[in-house]
Amino acid sequence: MSTTSPNRAHTLFDLTDRVAIVTGGAGLLGYHHGAILAAAGAHVVLLDLAAANPAMRAEQLQLAHGPECLGLAVNITSEASLEEARDTIVAQFGRVDILINNAANNPKVEDAKPEQQWSRLENFPLQVWNDDIAVGLTGAFLCSRIFGAEMVKRNTGVILNVASDLGVIAPDQRLYRKDGLPEEQQPVKPVTYSVVKTGLIGLTRYLSTYWTANNIRVNAISPGGVFNGQPTEFTDKLHALIPMARMAHKDEYQGAVLFLCSDASSYMTGQNLIVDGGRTVL
Repeated sequence: MSTTSPNRAHTLFDLTDRVAIVTGGAGLLGYHHGAILAAAGAHVVLLDLAAANPAMRAEQLQLAHGPECLGLAVNITSEASLEEARDTIVAQFGRVDILINNAANNPKVEDAKPEQQWSRLENFPLQVWNDDIAVGLTGAFLCSRIFGAEMVKRNTGVILNVASDLGVIAPDQRLYRKDGLPEEQQPVKPVTYSVVKTGLIGLTRYLSTYWTANNIRVNAISPGGVFNGQPTEFTDKLHALIPMARMAHKDEYQGAVLFLCSDASSYMTGQNLIVDGGRTVL
């Protein structure tokens, strides 16, 4: 006879009164990550650039789901900016329980003009490399250090790094090819995307053992592509590489995010959960 409480299914995923920070939180996926945590009862703090209007997006979360939410304009590559955000969050909520490192630069290859061959390795600008690494990798390191230190004070916490299927497999550059262009002018997925996402998986493994004694769990999620109005020429080629034959909907990662941020994954750390419609199994 089972001794499992009838409320076990609910309590495993309950985040009532926990404080969750989402970087890049006003963007397409960041907002949906925050939405599922708010729906589970968390106070969600969206960190993003001022131009993304994180305050407005946080207000939308609060109206939709109930818990008090907060949006802060922050530069995650700046220690001073993050420390100011930390002080604001702690003053308002008193704690930090969850951090989702979601922010990243992600230039859209399909939008590049034929005369702009910046994405190719031979021409890739050093400044773009530095900017992408600063936001996607250094920013995750700084956020983990600054907000992780708050978790250490309470001896509990969860960090989730948003990697990618391209942190596990190489990009298939055939997806980005344009008919009629010579080889040296063909657009490609930029090198920094793979490097950043692979680095986040490495950061996940490092942090997971570094803070084990402090009961801080650190995992990664590697999503596949999300449909967001990409050209049919591109999506048709990508769908042919995915066993489920489609890209994800923008809310289809919410279940995995909630699992990794809640007590449902209490015995899981240092892992990379791949959610990609089966693409990486081929």
